[in-house]
Amino acid sequence: MRKNLHLLLKVLVIQFLCSVYACTAFYPPASQPSPSPFYTSMASFSPGIQMGRGQEHNKLLIALIVSSSSLGLIVLCCLCFWFVYRSNQSPKTTKNTESGISISKKGFVQSFDYKTLEKATGGFKDSNLIGRGGFGLVYKACLDNHTLAAVKKIENVSQEAKREFQNEVDLLSKIHHPNIISLLGHTSEISSSFIVYELMEKGSLDAQLHGPSGGSALTWHMRMKIALDTARGIEYLHERCRPPVIHRDIKSSNILLDSSFNAKISDFGLAVTNGMHGKNNIKLSGTLGYVAPEYLLDGKLTDKSDVYAFGVVLLELLLGRKPVEKLSSVQYQSLVTWAMPQLTDRSKLPKIVDPVIKDTMDHKHLYQVAAVAVLCVQPEPSYRPLITDVLHSLVPLVPVELGGTLRLTP
Repeated sequence: MRKNLHLLLKVLVIQFLCSVYACTAFYPPASQPSPSPFYTSMASFSPGIQMGRGQEHNKLLIALIVSSSSLGLIVLCCLCFWFVYRSNQSPKTTKNTESGISISKKGFVQSFDYKTLEKATGGFKDSNLIGRGGFGLVYKACLDNHTLAAVKKIENVSQEAKREFQNEVDLLSKIHHPNIISLLGHTSEISSSFIVYELMEKGSLDAQLHGPSGGSALTWHMRMKIALDTARGIEYLHERCRPPVIHRDIKSSNILLDSSFNAKISDFGLAVTNGMHGKNNIKLSGTLGYVAPEYLLDGKLTDKSDVYAFGVVLLELLLGRKPVEKLSSVQYQSLVTWAMPQLTDRSKLPKIVDPVIKDTMDHKHLYQVAAVAVLCVQPEPSYRPLITDVLHSLVPLVPVELGGTLRLTP
């Protein structure tokens, strides 16, 4: 490529010199001998024409041709140098920033071998088991460089499991955000596949809220921070990624917390990019209690489906209840159905708040969060807000120290 451009430049220079030479040869300079009889006869035939002006015209024409040729050569040189510069740039380089990304190319992730992961997890022993997923188990691991990690072991028992594994690796290798789990690497064997993530020391939001501690470690402001972090992660997927990403499985067990209770969205096995989904080309998937009604009934999937699921998570943070509660062996109750009549009643709302955080917040803020949750879980998707609007509603409710704009008074 460079050799061809350099050769082209040489040819252009030679052509330019030839054109200048041709111009000076064709139009004689003013210092040449007196005009020929032909020019003299033409002058006598047309008395108004002076031969001196013809020479000046020739000089002007030469100057114009030379100037035009020079300008053309400069423009062509600039174009050639621009092409050389562009050819030196690596076409595979892609910037991943919070302002937006392109997910059309594969990102680079480390490939681990099985023996390394087996050693890092102590042979996948039960004492290192920290979670369970739909297709496998999650183990705590210590890699060779002393990095703590989480290893998800996926049993390749079906094509669906393999498809979700590949989908998650492909997406997480290209998207990077403080509120989305970081992919450290992966590997695949005949019977099992493995995904290696950063370790989130506090586990999932589900375990914190509904586990043995019963949410005791989560204050009102901490819960609002987790909600804000989650909204930021979803907003990144919906508004900053190109093409946009619909997570399709937002739930408290897929929101992980690090040692400082910073929240990150995980599990992208079901995620789809905009334009790659429709009623006929994806299987209906999700978790009971979080699935939006239009998706459940009609298979209609949009970014508002994630907003609905986020609204359910917000209700969990607010009320300390699970998204679906078992009333009897055959009867279940949805959190949304149970809470909706009471969320809009200011006299009832304070009574159904999680006892752990009851009376620890400004009631004005409580009503604001309840209003946001009610909008997010509206049956009609067009009535739900965009996740960007939700994010802006939550920012003033989170203290500055936790990433919001609320300034606490002593």
